Amino acid sequence: MTKTILDVVKDCDNFTTPDPTPPTFWQQYYTFKVNGCTAVLGYIPQTIIGKIAWTNAWVIDHASRTVILNTPPTATREIRSQELTQTLKATQSLGVISMLQKWRNETFPIYDSHGDVLLEVERCASALFGIVTYGVQLLCYVNDRQNGLGLRLWIGKRSHRKQTYPGMLDCTAAGGLPTGTLPIEAVMCEAQEEASIPYEFAKGNIKSMGPISYFHIRGSKAGGEIGLLQPEVEYTYALELEAGMVPTPSDSEVESFTLYTVEETVEFLKQGLFKPNSAVVIVKFLIEHGIVNCVNDPDYEEILSHLARPLEFPVVIQPST
Repeated sequence: MTKTILDVVKDCDNFTTPDPTPPTFWQQYYTFKVNGCTAVLGYIPQTIIGKIAWTNAWVIDHASRTVILNTPPTATREIRSQELTQTLKATQSLGVISMLQKWRNETFPIYDSHGDVLLEVERCASALFGIVTYGVQLLCYVNDRQNGLGLRLWIGKRSHRKQTYPGMLDCTAAGGLPTGTLPIEAVMCEAQEEASIPYEFAKGNIKSMGPISYFHIRGSKAGGEIGLLQPEVEYTYALELEAGMVPTPSDSEVESFTLYTVEETVEFLKQGLFKPNSAVVIVKFLIEHGIVNCVNDPDYEEILSHLARPLEFPVVIQPST
């Protein structure tokens, strides 16, 4: 069945609370907290609780369905991060959680209510705790005004060998935003590493489309355990390429890049061929260029709401440029 643009964004922002909410709904999750911080930092599915090798640093309260990292309130981020890493390494050795076998030695920050980094978590384990993660996405395009071809988009196709969303369509370049890295720095590195876009050209021409936020439930195509929660902020960028400039895969993660018209790209969106969080970046681009608007799409306001989902955890938005 052909999807609408609203369907496309709802496929990404798909964690919703039923109305009315049955009493059993929240029994599926435990809240993740850290001693000394009152905020809920994430949701852990109940199915994961029994698989993690919790050390003595943790308090698991089954009555309140809460998991607490019980380090002293005065502990440093390094101490908290070390305790979390020890727990994850112990769990990895058991071989019961497949995602932990893809250890990256790259961390995501977990912020407190004041915007300070409370601790860091290994990237491959972030979805286990349902914390807010951050990433960058770049869409390259050409605007052939002289020949009347208008906007065309450089769309990547993911390798069929990738664990996550194999063979699906993608933006031109994308990646996670590790601890201590600015969004603009990350996206320019991804442009160079994934699509062979010269760094200096990207630096001088890239344009921010602003951040988007959504709350996603990971499905079977995401790789690893199913049903994990992924609230996320993505910093989105667009880059108009000069005539003759062609993105080129520089690693094994991207199979190819193809230049598609807007009409072709929209059709692929509606067929569900894009990786979910890349699809919403394409929608963001279409809105920025007035292709999707309040006149031609009756769902326009609801579409916007799914691109700016309020997240119920501490979130830090960095400058995009």
